[in-house]
Amino acid sequence: MNTENNLRKQILSKVKKIVVKIGTGVLTTEDGYLDKTQIKGLAEQVSGLKRMGYDVAVVSSGAIGSGMGELGIVKRPSTLPELQAVAAIGQSKLISMYDECFKTYGYHAAQILLTREDFEDRQRYLNTCNTIHTLFQLNSIPVINENDTISVDEIRFGDNDALSALVTNLLNAELLIILSSVDGLYDKCPTAKGKASVIPLVENVSDEVRGLAFNLKTQRGVGGMQTKLEAVSTVTNAGESVIIANGRTSGILKRVVEGDNVGTLFLPKEEKLTSRKRWIAYTIKPKGKISIDDGAIHALKDKGKSLLASGIASVEGSFHKGDIISICSKGAGESIGRGLTNYSSEEIEKIKGCSTSHIARVLGYKLYDEVIHRDNMVIL
Repeated sequence: MNTENNLRKQILSKVKKIVVKIGTGVLTTEDGYLDKTQIKGLAEQVSGLKRMGYDVAVVSSGAIGSGMGELGIVKRPSTLPELQAVAAIGQSKLISMYDECFKTYGYHAAQILLTREDFEDRQRYLNTCNTIHTLFQLNSIPVINENDTISVDEIRFGDNDALSALVTNLLNAELLIILSSVDGLYDKCPTAKGKASVIPLVENVSDEVRGLAFNLKTQRGVGGMQTKLEAVSTVTNAGESVIIANGRTSGILKRVVEGDNVGTLFLPKEEKLTSRKRWIAYTIKPKGKISIDDGAIHALKDKGKSLLASGIASVEGSFHKGDIISICSKGAGESIGRGLTNYSSEEIEKIKGCSTSHIARVLGYKLYDEVIHRDNMVIL
């Protein structure tokens, strides 16, 4: 236990930027209305982190839950137009309450509403990053949410757990704190017979760990532990840490950063990905995929080489030069990486299996030696 506590304190001592994700169940009362006392308490805690010298961004759920409470709706709407309408009503209530509460402690709430397109477009991605970093300097707390009122299925994050992971990678924040209505990741279903215990430390999100994602989500929330573990995987694979803790525990944020043994700490991978590689690996939805042979897998994984046409066995989907595509194994079809392609799907179909010296002969030109350059590739 002492070793785990020392490791936790060691990791947290290096944290400078924090993303705090707050779930709907943490923000609302049993009847679905915003819990002002709870939001004020969270605002006090976040403001405390700012005074301790941390840069803090909040990813907040609650717009739809707030709208449901205002309208007296018990069950979460199922159609997109209903969700968008309810979010439009709830979002203004949510940000107004945040701003009122933060002002009590000398800070402004800065509303940022995002869709997946804001992350997938590289220029908008960088603009968002620059805006948030500027807000850190202006006595403001960025309060980020999905733009539910305009999002359609194709550009939705699906839940704010996913959004919080993308924001963490966007900012290169060293810590994501997911505040939920549970104490952390349990070793068994809390509703089962026998006492369930919180697992204090998880080294990696393995299949065994994913099997502990018991479905305890509420009617007003979207995500459960499964979506939280997906977010954890995205952040830890990029080289940062995640803690899942109970947002209704008194003083939880201060206790987390001071290294108290609360919640579940998920350890980061040793290698930190650059901002550009995080964008490639976890932000863009791949436009297609290519399958490669064992020799190419060995060259990419073990030797750090670029992907050449000679190692490509097949192509799926329609994509253009500059698109993000998945790199998969020829046999099992397992995804081993992603990258920015130098050639279109049509071109790769023609040059797959060819040596680099034959590309110009086949296409009539040669843009690059590599189909995907190592600098534009991430091995997952």
